[in-house]
Amino acid sequence: MTREVLLRIEGLRIEGRSGDTWSEIVKGVDLTLHKGEVLGLIGESGAGKSTVGLAAMGFARDGCKITGGSIMFDGIDLRRATEAQRRALRGKRIAYVAQSAAASFNPAHRLIEQYAEAPVIHGVMARDKAEKDAVDLYRKMQLPDPEGIGFRYPHQVSGGQLQRAMTAMAMACRPDLIIFDEPTTALDVTTQIEVLAAIRDIVRQFDTAAIYITHDLAVVAQAADRIKVLLRGEEVEEAPTRQMLDAPREEYTKSLWAVRSFARPVQPPATAAPVLSVRGVTAAYGKTVVLEDVSFDIHAGRTVAVVGESGSGKSTTARVITGLLPPTSGEIVFDGAALPPALKARTRNQLRQVQMIYQMADTALNPKQRLRELIGRPAQMYLGLHGRALDARVRDLLHLIELDPDTYIDRLPGELSGGQKQRIGIARALAAEPRVIICDEVTSALDQIVQEGILQLLTRLQDEFGLAYMFITHDIATVRAIADEVVVMQRGRVVDAGHKTEIFTPPHQPYTELLLSSVPEMDPDWLTRLLDSRA
Repeated sequence: MTREVLLRIEGLRIEGRSGDTWSEIVKGVDLTLHKGEVLGLIGESGAGKSTVGLAAMGFARDGCKITGGSIMFDGIDLRRATEAQRRALRGKRIAYVAQSAAASFNPAHRLIEQYAEAPVIHGVMARDKAEKDAVDLYRKMQLPDPEGIGFRYPHQVSGGQLQRAMTAMAMACRPDLIIFDEPTTALDVTTQIEVLAAIRDIVRQFDTAAIYITHDLAVVAQAADRIKVLLRGEEVEEAPTRQMLDAPREEYTKSLWAVRSFARPVQPPATAAPVLSVRGVTAAYGKTVVLEDVSFDIHAGRTVAVVGESGSGKSTTARVITGLLPPTSGEIVFDGAALPPALKARTRNQLRQVQMIYQMADTALNPKQRLRELIGRPAQMYLGLHGRALDARVRDLLHLIELDPDTYIDRLPGELSGGQKQRIGIARALAAEPRVIICDEVTSALDQIVQEGILQLLTRLQDEFGLAYMFITHDIATVRAIADEVVVMQRGRVVDAGHKTEIFTPPHQPYTELLLSSVPEMDPDWLTRLLDSRA
């Protein structure tokens, strides 16, 4: 029996502003969603996926406006509805799970307070019942300590845990429609499986319809009933998931299906002295030990990929290396000499040598500063450049990251795509002329095509300047593409380490095997089979 239509969008047109100029970014898109159905929206960065998803709520972000078409939600015309009517729907009957949990939570309030806000405001349930419900959904989302984690602040949980908490929060009012905007992008492969399974189970349990926005084709294969492909604001094609995976019609769709082609040539094991060493590091947050006896080396011109599930200690290790978290024992050795444990005790030259590129460029770049300021400040601070010399350096760095200086130097971050923002993060790290760069999940929020461009850029820069990379990632495909050595972490310990060829050659350590077996496949039945095999 055909299910009732919940959402119907016809001829949707949306314009976006760049400076004083408006241009069309969504060009007549149609979309039909039935109750209890999941529609996957895919396409590269700038395709219009998130813009269409937000429009399903009758919403357009700053700098955008809906200029044409109709948006009917369960018989309600969202374009003609008042703002008060739309607000009454948002959070209660239509919920949204944003891509960046770190940028979406209020850092001043505990997780459970933010969970309870929507059900209390919309009169769905009282505060005490909402808090009990939060614990139940935290448990369903496989969050650790479901009774206690809600009383933490956003900065006190890992990125993966925060993403799951936001997914639970969106489900608080048991909405009819949820827009999932890259909900598993920031998650490691094992956590991704738990979240995908939880999303799928809760959607089925409550007969919730969903729009699932993603650039990860293997993930959308597990979640969606149908897939719609977008390119530059226009529909390319749409079909049931199995049909789309087996026989895409359009060449663009086939290009998205292609396996990543970029791979750095395999280098032999390093023989020279390392530029940076982590030696027996143990670290704690208060009385909680989060790293225990962690050791590995990073060599010039080579990449060490550090992998592991959310909360394994990858980013915490980076904090110790940079001096943000002094270890309780062990040391960080740079160029043969131990670095002072704390950031404040390090010289400016020591600080210059180790730079970071952050996972979320949206939260790492000051939205009010132009690119000349963002890139120029490290060059001014560490190298003492001013005036024409500073301007020339910023322009050189923009050339290095393949952005035209005349076009981009005076732009704000909000005027850039996700991939361009990440390139600015790379330029800012390079501005200090470091020898070691820590890349913290720098491609996780990017589509496959943009990811490949960033990896090629990082490899070119590494070859050109002999840079040593510590590459924190949960993406096994990225590890295979760029790593020389691999360090596998679990619960704050190194459980496996070695040259890439050793790590990926069977037999594997049990936890390494778990990670490798958790990489999604382009098969709609893959998640079901995997969960059955682990039951």
